[in-house]
Amino acid sequence: VQLQAFGGGLVQAGGSLRLSCAASGNIFSINGMGWYRQAPGKQRELVARIFSGSSTNYVDSVKGRFTISRDNAKTTVDLQMNSLNPEDTGVYYCNVYTWGHTDYWGKGTLVTVSS
Repeated sequence: VQLQAFGGGLVQAGGSLRLSCAASGNIFSINGMGWYRQAPGKQRELVARIFSGSSTNYVDSVKGRFTISRDNAKTTVDLQMNSLNPEDTGVYYCNVYTWGHTDYWGKGTLVTVSS
């Protein structure tokens, strides 16, 4: 599975950004799709994830502000980020998790939120 991420950039606190990720290759193997982020000096953390049954989970710090969505063909996963704050700054990575328990990662895209 190959992943290509789009979006990211610089935004002021309180603003919004939308990240998109397109999957190609063996998309039929995909179970979950999601976004992780890594802030400077911190470990990579799960931001949001959506499973094949459309159930979702979010890290507590983004609940109510971020929304993850996926097309029915499981070829794209989007992350709508609202009310951004400087703590959301980091490199965001698209991730898919297959039925065979394999993780695939896209190249990161930088999100910078200025105060």
